[in-house]
Amino acid sequence: MLIGVVGKPSAGKSTFFKAATLAEVEIANYPFTTIKPNRGNGYVKVDCADKDFNVKCNPRFGYCIDSKRFVPVELLDVAGLVPGAHEGKGMGNQFMDDLNQADALIHIIDVSGSINEKGEPVQSLSYDPANDIKFLEHELDMWYLRLLDKGWEKLARTINQEKSEVNKEIAKHLNSVRVDEKLMERVIAKLGLESDIMEWSKETLKEIATELRKETKPMIIACNKIDIPGAYDKFTKLKEQFPDHLIIPCSAESELALKEAAKHNLIKYIPGEKDFEILEENKLSEKQKKALNFIKENVLKKLETTGVQDVLDKAVFDLLKCIAVFPGGIGKLQDQDGNVIPDCFLMPPKTTALDFAFRLHTDIGNNFIKAIDVRTKKPVGKEHLLNNRDVIEIATSK
Repeated sequence: MLIGVVGKPSAGKSTFFKAATLAEVEIANYPFTTIKPNRGNGYVKVDCADKDFNVKCNPRFGYCIDSKRFVPVELLDVAGLVPGAHEGKGMGNQFMDDLNQADALIHIIDVSGSINEKGEPVQSLSYDPANDIKFLEHELDMWYLRLLDKGWEKLARTINQEKSEVNKEIAKHLNSVRVDEKLMERVIAKLGLESDIMEWSKETLKEIATELRKETKPMIIACNKIDIPGAYDKFTKLKEQFPDHLIIPCSAESELALKEAAKHNLIKYIPGEKDFEILEENKLSEKQKKALNFIKENVLKKLETTGVQDVLDKAVFDLLKCIAVFPGGIGKLQDQDGNVIPDCFLMPPKTTALDFAFRLHTDIGNNFIKAIDVRTKKPVGKEHLLNNRDVIEIATSK
């Protein structure tokens, strides 16, 4: 799973990425700080299964704090986007190529309106961040349209003459952007398109491009710099203006400061929580105390979170609708090395017990006999749909 972190230059994209991953990336307030994409692990938060069995887990990947399990997901911080990217302007060509790898997108916008359409600093609240939402969607739509339109007349004639299946041939045409036959069939049905492809207009192709973008690149809007005075009002207006969008307020700078303080054992902080505990007050400078107090009063008390963890969680569990599944055994939650509930897998929606078995290992899938719900101790069949936080044992013939 790969989540793309996208947005205009200087919107706080790299700050968000660093806050989520603690990776060493350059952060600066000017266009194209990010030239080549940065990759790192962010973490989604799940209530760990260990508390249900009164044990303490030992994760092999990620970590666990007070029965809050943090499961790694890969993040990609791509080059800043400017108008005309789909035509290759700015770092547009590289941006689109990098973006194509992502399963979902986190669009970082400066909700305080303190950068213009080019990512240049302007007076706070003077720019309408709604333009940024429209801008990115337009760029992506135009990119999909360009791919769809390339060689379209020849493709349409061939389909018409050979009486080929429209959804199948268009899926082949757009396989580079993860369009398959079933998706194309759904889009055609949703738009109520004419069966004669020669009747499809340029406007029809634009509508198709938009639907394919929504399906293959689901997006969450992270309203960054929410701590700037007046920004929350703009956030509220965005929620009203885009009721169908998933829009979350956040302060990437605040999250980064808390993560760094926790890393140096100055505070105890669980990402996504509404408070933190100072551990070494005598080691804090007056500047650090002031900064932590600002975060507590102006971010955590108002939002009950910095928003960064919320964005990651909702991208994985709400946009992609993934579930977290723990491998385990009845009476034996340890692996061969004695680690307790060491693994947690993020699985796609409608994952069956057999799907999970193959995720663990091909041999386990091939030799599947049954699965057992460790909590209820009841066996389930291979077609049984798993739920979030299930603990599953797989019985095999070998």
